[in-house]
Amino acid sequence: MCSSPESIPRCVFSRLLNSTIESLIKPFTLICELILIFISRNRSPAAKKVEKYAVDRVKGDGRCLFRALVKGMAFNKGITLNPQRERDDADELRMAVKEVICNDPKEREKYKEALVAITVDESLKRFCQRIGRHDFWGGESELLVLSKLCKQPIIVYIPEHEHGRGGGYGPGFIPIQEYGSEFRGGWGKGKTNKNVVRLLYSGRNHYDLLR
Repeated sequence: MCSSPESIPRCVFSRLLNSTIESLIKPFTLICELILIFISRNRSPAAKKVEKYAVDRVKGDGRCLFRALVKGMAFNKGITLNPQRERDDADELRMAVKEVICNDPKEREKYKEALVAITVDESLKRFCQRIGRHDFWGGESELLVLSKLCKQPIIVYIPEHEHGRGGGYGPGFIPIQEYGSEFRGGWGKGKTNKNVVRLLYSGRNHYDLLR
């Protein structure tokens, strides 16, 4: 403590030093968290192998991730969505992300991986200003939130020809990321297996549904 005039310069220096150290450590902490996320994702049950599915094309209006998710979850329940219902449900998913990340600080703490993914590219404030817009694309952070919020296992694929394996141009799809794998076996009393929603990601920042 700076209890005497003689100790004031030393205390000020100490505080400045501590502040500098904290500012230097914070980026490294963030990098370490990202590395851990990357490692955990690459241990995912979604093995790097070619799989075959039909592609259910989704409208590219800025809602494609959310549209693909609601179509996939509905398909797993044997439900077909009409265009208006698909759009409305997609917008509800978007607003659900905004609610837990932007409007409820206590709930936000349950989604730390998503917060890391968000703040790598932009500030949380900036994200919250943009997530409510229908033309704001969803991606990694939204998938981290929605897989947990909806208790829904999700696997993201890329086209085989984009993987570059042996220079091939095959018609199959390769899994690159899995979210919510802990929900594959269901949850709660009398739990039953939960069907995976499979999303196709193209190099044009677009998501379609695989089934």
